[in-house]
Amino acid sequence: MAASVADASLDVVQLDVPAHPAYVAVVRTAAAGLAARADLTLDRIEDLRIAVDEACALLLHRRTVQDAVDDAIIRCLFTVEDDALTVDISGPQVDLPEPSAFAWAVLDALVDALRTGEDPDAEVGPSTWLRLSVRGGTGSWT
Repeated sequence: MAASVADASLDVVQLDVPAHPAYVAVVRTAAAGLAARADLTLDRIEDLRIAVDEACALLLHRRTVQDAVDDAIIRCLFTVEDDALTVDISGPQVDLPEPSAFAWAVLDALVDALRTGEDPDAEVGPSTWLRLSVRGGTGSWT
């Protein structure tokens, strides 16, 4: 795990784990610890843990047996601010569900902001990414 400070008000932590369901717990635990550092409430921390779990599941869900034996990774970039946490999660390139799908609705309800996209030229090969942002309190991003 590598950490760097972008400026005085931000902490940025990168975590790479194998793209395998057994390692999702590591990502959830890191998200919860960093959310606590951002002074999020216990409810917001639990929402984020569930959202991170769901995002990782979406990236791993459509992988084939052949894909599972390669050296693919899940890369998480956590950006900690005084009262917010943004988690960028990228993994093997997959087709995400439509925004009208139930899994997407659950994920969207758990965070204040949700974005997604693909990066065909990522360092580790073509990837799909999700950005989850949560803030302290009950406010939302505008």
